Amino acid sequence: MSKSLKRVKARIADLGLDIDILHVDQPTNTAQQAADVIGCSADQIVKSVIFLGTDTGRAILFLTAGGNRVDVAKASTLVGEPLGKADATLIREQTGFAIGGVSPFGHLGPIRTFMDPRLLDFGVIWAAAGTPNHMFDIDPHILAEKTGATLGAFAE
Repeated sequence: MSKSLKRVKARIADLGLDIDILHVDQPTNTAQQAADVIGCSADQIVKSVIFLGTDTGRAILFLTAGGNRVDVAKASTLVGEPLGKADATLIREQTGFAIGGVSPFGHLGPIRTFMDPRLLDFGVIWAAAGTPNHMFDIDPHILAEKTGATLGAFAE
C-alpha cells in the first residue's frame, strides 16, 4: 500500500469517518473517465486542484465539481492573494500527493481549502484517495466540514 493511501486511510480514521476506499483498474485521468468507472455524473467527481499562493508560497486546494474549471481570477479574489501554477514538485512537497491522486484528506500538513458549492447539489460525491487508482464516496456536507473548506464561487 502506498504512503499516500496509508495517510488518507489514517486521516479518515482519525476523523471518525466510516469510508470504504475503492480500488479501480480503469483509467481515471479525467473527471468523465472517473464518472464512467463509478457510474455517476462528472459533476459528482471531486477535482482536487492545487494552486500556488504567490504571496505565501503555499499550496492552496480547490475542490471543484468534475465538470467545472477553476477561474483563477475569481479564486485569487476569494483567497486574497494572487495565484500561480503549482508544479508537480511543489504539489508533492507540500501535500505528499502526486498529480492525479490528490485527496481532500491526508495532506502532509494543514492546507487552505476551498470548495465549489456545486458539489453540495449531490447526496454523494467521489474523491481521490491518494492515488489515481483509489477513490471514496462521501456526503459533500461532511467533506466540507471535515476539510474545513470555505465555500466559494470560484468556478468558471
